[in-house]
Amino acid sequence: MKAEFTIKSERCKGCGICVAFCPKQILALDPLGKIYVADQEKCIGCGQCELRCPDYAIFVDRVKEAGAK
Repeated sequence: MKAEFTIKSERCKGCGICVAFCPKQILALDPLGKIYVADQEKCIGCGQCELRCPDYAIFVDRVKEAGAK
């Protein structure tokens, strides 16, 4: 399962909660303190970042990989 991200940077206050809870460590904060996806290929689509974000700044859409059932 892969995921596509929607990030509302205007909502992100740079708390880093999503970064801390990501089990694959694919998220990071940019120099302005805003969230970005550093390594999408490692994402397992667990949705912990979306679940933990207090500002509703990140949304995860899970997509099936080609050939997956």
